[in-house]
Amino acid sequence: MKIKYLALLLFPLILISCCGTISTTKKEYKINENATLKSEWKSNPKEWFLEKDTLKGIGGPMHWAVIESKKELPENYEIDFKVNMTKESLFEIMLNIEKEQYIRTYLYQIDQNIVIGRGVYKKGSDEYEKRGGPTLFKKPMKLENNKWYTVKIKVLNNQLHFSVNNETTLECSLEKSNLSQQGKLGFITNGEVKITDLTIKSL
Repeated sequence: MKIKYLALLLFPLILISCCGTISTTKKEYKINENATLKSEWKSNPKEWFLEKDTLKGIGGPMHWAVIESKKELPENYEIDFKVNMTKESLFEIMLNIEKEQYIRTYLYQIDQNIVIGRGVYKKGSDEYEKRGGPTLFKKPMKLENNKWYTVKIKVLNNQLHFSVNNETTLECSLEKSNLSQQGKLGFITNGEVKITDLTIKSL
């Protein structure tokens, strides 16, 4: 009898802890339907949209296209996808977005680096100082337009692992680097980008 009462007490807590996150321990989260994109992500539909199974973003040097999840990322998570920067130089994965602060993990063709940095994103503003932010860690990598790259991001026990094509990797401690430890997920482009095979799962 005590076990039944305990189960009844715990069940609502489990529901509360899972329903606000972008993934659960039971399944991977994927974007494969327009209904899911519209209901669970915030973006301008002219800038971010699905073409069959591919998420496409269209921005420009003066106006970066941004898409942001409505749900929180779990404490420990893994994100996998393939990306193709078809125009311009920047594609950025925004991690742990919280009160306009986030972790910058991005591919930057001008410098030919993958980068981890501290970011700021002021919604509705295209002013230079109200988007992006300082670089904390970077590693050289040859990056080109119209080429697919495999991206893997893992946050486990406050350690961030960011790798591209399983060959170039950056790592850091969120706590030691004073980076956001909770929040939402987003993507930014200053040109055109295609994303496919996106999965987000709890660890």
